[in-house]
Amino acid sequence: MIRIVDFCFLVLKAAIAALLAGMVVLVFGNVVLRYAFNTGITYSEELSRIFFVWLTFLGAVVAMREHGHLGVDSLLRRLPPGAARIAVLCGQALMLWATWLMISGSWTQTVINLHVSAPATGISMGFFYGAGLAFGVPALLLILSDMIGVLTGRIDVTTAEFVKDSEDELSLEHQPDPSLVTPSVKR
Repeated sequence: MIRIVDFCFLVLKAAIAALLAGMVVLVFGNVVLRYAFNTGITYSEELSRIFFVWLTFLGAVVAMREHGHLGVDSLLRRLPPGAARIAVLCGQALMLWATWLMISGSWTQTVINLHVSAPATGISMGFFYGAGLAFGVPALLLILSDMIGVLTGRIDVTTAEFVKDSEDELSLEHQPDPSLVTPSVKR
């Protein structure tokens, strides 16, 4: 099961990369066509906007799985284990509620706009609003998975990292540990 989930998130990352590449090609191509040839791609701006919305929501799902969203857990670290567990569960319950609001709102907007076409591309605006569903459903499952892990004791709230404290912490994860690097010796 873990391999299937890992594969799904690998596909999500590939889709994000493809959406970003598509945005770059559309916007850069449109700029070149406007300035060099006094013409342009009529649907470039609209398609780039749709790509950006989908890229943002899919990226949020990937970040949620990797616990890469920024947050403050300094109070959680100071609480005793039982109180920390309750605080984590309360926070996750609030996240479930907010995610449910996102899903229900996105569903409503998707259904309302299913038969509305975008002006330049003719794509259904339901596809545009469906990005909220593409975020909400996996996010809901990820939050439920974390909650079940906390409830069953599979996730220890005293050592688990649910959020990143700062962007500096995120950048340090991608750098080698200085204690592991062997110093060079001058001869």
